[in-house]
Amino acid sequence: MTFELVIRGGTIVTASDVTKADLGVRDGRIVAIADRIAGGDRIIDAAGRLVLPGGIDAHCHLDQPQAPGLAAKGAKMADGFRSGSISAAFGGTTTIVPFCVQHRGESVTAAVADYHRRAEGQSVTDYAFHLIISDPTPGVLGQELPALIRNGHTSLKVYMTYDAMQLSDRQLLDVFETARQERAVMLIHAENHEMIGWLADRLEMQGRTKPASHAASRPLSVEREATHRAVTLAEIAGVPLVIVHVSGGEPLEEIRRARARGHVVIAETCPQYLLLTEADLEMPDLLGAKAMCSPPPRDTAAQAALWRGIEDGTIDIFNSDHAPYRFDSEGKLKAGPAASFRAIANGIPGLETRMPILFSEGVVKGRIDLSRFVALTATNNAKLYGLHPRKGTIAVGTDADLAIWDPEKRVKITNAMLHHNVDYTPFEGLEVQGWPQTVISRGEVIMENDELRAIPGRGQFLTQQTSSAWKAREISAWI
Repeated sequence: MTFELVIRGGTIVTASDVTKADLGVRDGRIVAIADRIAGGDRIIDAAGRLVLPGGIDAHCHLDQPQAPGLAAKGAKMADGFRSGSISAAFGGTTTIVPFCVQHRGESVTAAVADYHRRAEGQSVTDYAFHLIISDPTPGVLGQELPALIRNGHTSLKVYMTYDAMQLSDRQLLDVFETARQERAVMLIHAENHEMIGWLADRLEMQGRTKPASHAASRPLSVEREATHRAVTLAEIAGVPLVIVHVSGGEPLEEIRRARARGHVVIAETCPQYLLLTEADLEMPDLLGAKAMCSPPPRDTAAQAALWRGIEDGTIDIFNSDHAPYRFDSEGKLKAGPAASFRAIANGIPGLETRMPILFSEGVVKGRIDLSRFVALTATNNAKLYGLHPRKGTIAVGTDADLAIWDPEKRVKITNAMLHHNVDYTPFEGLEVQGWPQTVISRGEVIMENDELRAIPGRGQFLTQQTSSAWKAREISAWI
């Protein structure tokens, strides 16, 4: 047997096993795993390195159209599919799943066509789309969504907040019902819109308009209540539910209780909730806006609760929620240098730093093992979003999506070294251990020794199969 690529002498890590072996690649797939593989058109020496499945970041926002009433507050996203996917690749991620947004009054089918145009010829990584539903009309629910789900868009997202995105409880039930009928998996942004508005009004009346008030307007109880309501609605409708960007212990407890009742609820968290706190929003001159995201960062007690959730398996997936707004007049400062927190775009960048942060803070510090790291950053996303076994693992027959990882490399994160198109990182100055040395997508080296090797446009669109969350009644079974 001949091989186009052989990766020799590395330690292969999957969500279940750690073993030292060689990998042989042909036609973009892994075709051999053995103690020793001879030959190969190209050989990569991975001695002393980890060979990981390429990461999957299944929560990122790229090139979303501007519109009032959204989390963006009318700001322009700095990253499209080109810079976003390049940034992902440099961080060890080989598949991204950004969001295709249906605006009110718009056809979901038209939104998907527009998003394909935005992605065409741009991405260096493979990609799929989640569909955001903001206007669940009878035509959307009865015709468009069923057709799109059957054509491979099997994950849908809904919001419980933001003026232009929020759905009522009845509308949520309607979307959940369609998801159940078509076996799509639901993602939900769980924050109570009315509570946020009530608190924000009072903060502004008191003259408290700085970014720190963003956190004050969205306390953890706002997320806890919405999480309870979301899982209750999903139970009524009979659909698996993903609670995205969980920020603390109280919503995690709601998820644990729902699971104890036998409902399939999946929990996601993100790097910002493990490393940032609400104190990061208190910097002068609106600099705190660089840490503004929703839900906001909490405190050290919330961070500890999230780590317990990661360690005990309550948290299943770890994504970036990359939302790239520059700190300028087109981005965070669109409403001016003295804007109220309510007029500042919600979101922070993080595609490139996601995997190194979890490796350093989780694996290196002994909180999780290597297999759990792979599960959180790749395998569970692949299973949940209908991409497994093609993506998210290392086995004969899978796509050769790989990150050859240097577990000893120490890096001080600075924005200057990153590849997104944002002018800051909220993790400036953070020292991490562990960084990808070589990143391979479908057998092609796309990043090597901090140099891009891929041509934008090589990335392929991926159709999704039915989520593994539909294949089991117990949460322990879907992963």
